[in-house]
Amino acid sequence: MLKIMVDSSDRTSPIDLHVSVRGSGFPLLCLHGHPGSGRSMSVFADRLSRRFQTLSPDLRGYGRSRASGDFQMSDHLGDLDTLLDRHGIGQFAVLGWSLGGILAIELALRHPGRVTGLILVASAARPRGNHPPVSWQDLLYTGVAGLINRVVPAWSWNIETFGKRSLLRYLLGEHTPEAYRYLASEGMDAYLRTSSAATRALNRALRARYDRSADLGRIDCPALVMAGAADCHITAESSWETASLLPGARWQCYPNNAHLFPWEIPDRAIAVVEGWVEENWHAIVPSS
Repeated sequence: MLKIMVDSSDRTSPIDLHVSVRGSGFPLLCLHGHPGSGRSMSVFADRLSRRFQTLSPDLRGYGRSRASGDFQMSDHLGDLDTLLDRHGIGQFAVLGWSLGGILAIELALRHPGRVTGLILVASAARPRGNHPPVSWQDLLYTGVAGLINRVVPAWSWNIETFGKRSLLRYLLGEHTPEAYRYLASEGMDAYLRTSSAATRALNRALRARYDRSADLGRIDCPALVMAGAADCHITAESSWETASLLPGARWQCYPNNAHLFPWEIPDRAIAVVEGWVEENWHAIVPSS
């Protein structure tokens, strides 16, 4: 069993994260993946801020939360604790996408009783991938598709000519116009603002074969685990393993989608989240 928080001697001092706060009510912490930023979580925050106070931070080394040097994955947790303290937050729910889901699991284990609800999106406690090798043509087509999409979002010619032949074919299943609009408005900026230090920190954790599956039985809050069946970055099988080990977790898998399924099918994905929230409202928001 390997944890993110393995060597406290290597940790740096917490930093104040840039954060977008929307709505009012019970706090919902929304954690993005890699590459990403708090803005990437608007697909969730736009709707969920009607019922929650959503807090969508840029993690250290991402977006506007710049890193002054190398850091460990454990530093994200210290930064998030500082953020929660700064906003006077006691209990809270947490939604994490990809890397954000791993941090959400860590927070639930770190703060039993404080985390009242856990939503994991394309994530896992023992993340495994099966991404094929990347060729020079993959990289070329990805760059061309991204640049054209930034100028003319969701242009069907670009999707068919370059998008479906690029690395986006491993991130998207249906290649919907909605997904390409999110890529244009949020994905490109998130990619450009992800630091090399953040990439190195994540790669070190993955090489160490991060695994928290043995600890999931300690999490007793309501949980929702969502995945795309075609995800090769964090496989649906590894997400299912996490769901099966979380007591009473709900499992939702989309057969035709991949790692970016919230951007592919936003209305369907958010409807599942909202339905789960409604079913578990009194557990997620204890004072309601």
